[in-house]
Order: sequence, then C-alpha cells, then structure tokens
Amino acid sequence: MIDLQRRVAIIGAGVGGLSQAIALKTKLGFHNFTIYEKGSEVGGVWRANTYPGCSSDVQIHWYSLSSDLYPHWNKSHGLQPEIQAYWIKLSKKYDLYPHIAFNTKMLSAEWDDTKQQYTIVAEDVFSGKRMSSMAHVVISAVGILEAPKIPYEIPGVRKFQGTSFHSAQWPGSINLQNKRVAVIGNASSGAQFVPSISEDPSVEVVNFIRTPTWFNTRPHIPYSDTEKWIFANIPLAMRLHRAWIMFWFDFPSIVRPSDKTLKKRHEAMTKYILDNVPSRYHDHMIPDYPPGCKRTVANSGFLEVLHRPNLTLNFDGIANIVENGIITKTGEMLPFDVIVYATGFIGERYPMHVRGLNGATIQGYYDAHGGPTAYLGTAVPDIPNFYLLAGPNTGTPTSTLFVEEVQIGYILQLIEPVLNGSASSFTVKVSPTDTYNAKVQERISHSVFVQCYSWARTNGTGKVFNPFPWAVTLWWWWLRKPNWDHYVAVGAEKWVWARRKKAVQNILKCTAVSTLLWSYISGSAQRILYDMVPSDYL
Repeated sequence: MIDLQRRVAIIGAGVGGLSQAIALKTKLGFHNFTIYEKGSEVGGVWRANTYPGCSSDVQIHWYSLSSDLYPHWNKSHGLQPEIQAYWIKLSKKYDLYPHIAFNTKMLSAEWDDTKQQYTIVAEDVFSGKRMSSMAHVVISAVGILEAPKIPYEIPGVRKFQGTSFHSAQWPGSINLQNKRVAVIGNASSGAQFVPSISEDPSVEVVNFIRTPTWFNTRPHIPYSDTEKWIFANIPLAMRLHRAWIMFWFDFPSIVRPSDKTLKKRHEAMTKYILDNVPSRYHDHMIPDYPPGCKRTVANSGFLEVLHRPNLTLNFDGIANIVENGIITKTGEMLPFDVIVYATGFIGERYPMHVRGLNGATIQGYYDAHGGPTAYLGTAVPDIPNFYLLAGPNTGTPTSTLFVEEVQIGYILQLIEPVLNGSASSFTVKVSPTDTYNAKVQERISHSVFVQCYSWARTNGTGKVFNPFPWAVTLWWWWLRKPNWDHYVAVGAEKWVWARRKKAVQNILKCTAVSTLLWSYISGSAQRILYDMVPSDYL
C-alpha cells in the first residue's frame, strides 16, 4: 500500500512528465504528485513549437505512449496540432489537470538530509510570487529542448528594430505577407517551416546557412481509412506496425555497417541532395562531415522549395545585425522586416538549481565532468531521489518517447520503496557512474559523433553529451531493472529485509520445483528401464 504522506514533484508537463504521471497512477496507484509547468497548457515542445509545418520526425505510431496507441493518426508523421491534441486527451483521460500547477516555474530543489526530502521553490510566471513546498522524490522532465538558443555571439542581435523571435516562440498573430524574412539556421525546425512561409510568393525569404546538413527522404505518407480501420479493429496490427518501425530504425545500430556500406550511404545521400536542389547551390549544400555526426534532417519539402523565386539561400556568413537588417561577411547589407532564429536549444546547462548532499549540485557535477553527465542518463551521484528523463547521453535517432518510457519503468522501481515507506532515499554511487560514462565516452570516441562541430558537444567541440552510442534495444535491456549494488539506500531496513525474504522464497521455490522435477525424471527413467527389461527376467 502506497504511503499517501509521501510526495512526488515532476518538473514539466511535456510528454515525459505526463507519461511519468500516468505511470505513477496506473502502475503504482500513487496520486500525491504535482507537475510544475511554466506554460499554460500541457504538451511541452508540442505546446511551445507552433511554427508552420511543425511535425514529428519519427513515425507517429512509435512516438505514441505504448499504453495508449492511437489508430487514427492521419499521416505517418504527426503534425503539431494533432500531437498536442493527443496529449491533451490523455491528460483528461487520466485526470492529470488537477495535479498540474500551470504558469509555475520551478526555481530550485534543495535536499534536506535530516528530513530526507526536498524543499522546492517555485514562482508564478505572471505575478513573480514565490511558493515553497516539499517533496520526497523529484523527477526532471524538462528534456533537452527547454531553453531556446538565440545566437547572441552575433554582434547586434539586440539592435534589430523589426520583429524577431526564436522558432520555438512563434507568435500566433504574426502576418508575414509582403515581408522580407531572414531565417537563421536550417536544421530540423528551419527545414520544416521554410516551405510553409515561402509558399506565399509575396513573402521574400532568405535562409542563412552557416553549416549545411544532411537530408534524407522522409515523406509524410497519409494513412488510408482502411489502414486506420485495421489498426483499430484487428488485434495486434497496430503493435506489429509499431514494432516494425522500431526494427527499421534500430537495425542500423544493432548491425554496424561496413565501410563499404557507409561509403554507399554517403554517395546516395549526396546524390539525393544534389538531385533535388538548384545547381547554383551544389557547391554549398553537401556537408564536410560524415552523415550521422549531427541528427539527419527529414526532408518534408525543404529541398524541393529551393526552386521558388522568393526563396534564397545565403552562405556568406553574418558579420552583424543592424537596426533594419543583416550585414554579411562579404559586406552586403540585406534589409529585413522579420528575423526568425532556427538556431536550436541550449543543451549543456541544467536550467535550474538542484542541490543534494554536501552542497553537490547538478550543474556543478556537469561542470566537473566536462559537460552533462549522469548514470544511465537518469541519476546523478550525491543527488538523492532525483531522476532525469531524457538526461545526458540518451539521444537516439529513434523515438524520444520510447527512450523516456524505458526510463520511467526504471525510475518506478527506484521510487516505489520510497513511496511505500520501506526506504527513505536512493543515491547512485560515484564508481558505477564513472564506469558507465567512461564506457559511453570510449564508444563515442570511435564514432562519427566526434567528427563535427555540434550543439551536442560542450562548447561545440568538447565532450559529446547527447547521443546514446548503441542500439535503443540495448538501452531497454540495461534499464529493465536497477542494479541495486550501484545505489546507496538510506532508511531502507524494511526494504532490505523484504528483498532478502523474497530472495529466500525464490530459492525455496526453485529448490522445490527442482526436487519435484528430479523426482519425476528419476521415476520416469526407472519406469522406462523397467519396461525395457524382458519379461523372462522379471
């Protein structure tokens, strides 16, 4: 029976935080939790990113909660409004809204080792009023797309007098008709919204590209009514479809491709880009790093629209931004009404203050290890009862939601003894954390991830802190259950005794089964030998 005096705090009402809350209710029957959400609605990145063309770059049937598969997705890749509606529906289904503190930003969480709980300080984003509360467990679901990155290293960013914004903060009221629009960046988000905003021929778009990216074909294929009916009515059809998507994504990581295969892949991707873009861009559109070093961008129309007369790519580099436009490094002054920053997110800093034992902090631990670091991307030494969803080195080319669901199953096993009162806290040890991360970084050092400048590296060229360098199948295997020897348990006498008792019971069960099985086999063998002896000798 769960102790209702225990309390859980979840940071963020995105897909990870909502999935964690659903699991607390359905798997543990636990209801005493609060989700702190700085926005006014659930959805996380799907609430915040409303730019035109925003969609998932993984097939939507694998980017759905495994307990709540949805047969009526319109296309192979979900669009933002559809995905957002899905998570709102789940939040209502599981009655999560009463648990969510909207427009409330978590500022800090500090561990009180005497009380074995966190003191939490949160702030109302409108009034600035601060509120204090406590929690025995804190689960961070802020992910890696929490803090938009504005390139303040470009001189004059703050001088621009027109309208400027990050793609993750797209104004709902913006009207781009008859405007000159500068788009800085061409990775995932830029490649999604540029086709949409350039569809109006009155909008002049210049896309500034510092580093070209690799594209592959990933068309949004509509599901027919027949396919939707099959998903909804034929048992296992939807799960088999989902399993096939997982296999298709994960197979290249399970079976490492040969150098010959990688060369063919490089040639095929180069040909794909050159076949689709105007010849005037051929000398600029092929990256000088190998495919896979950065996340490959799904081409859902970007390359094809480069033939539009109102869309221009600029590779000259930006010298500075002035009141009415951009000056390139060639000295050309280009006037603009709007600047859109498609420049990604800040991934190497944890966005709030978390203090554990002996003054240890999350950011302090990151800094001491050259960048974001955690045990299985989930737990940090000296930070008791604190767990990260989509933490360091959990990035895969597959479904982020699947990665988080695996973590959630792991976290539930760690926090259940705390919530039912048989333990006070669990803290991961330093040694297994160091061993695991040495293994991760050694694998990465021989991979494609170190062959380019990337946001997934500290300061662009340092430690690679985002990718998980193995198949996601291995991720599932490693996190299927905790290695309790890797954790320090406090106040866990009841839990230790229960584990020993269960171990003894399992041994007795195995012994009993083995004895019965041996008796049966021995008896059967004797009967067979008896039957083989001629009757004349009996």
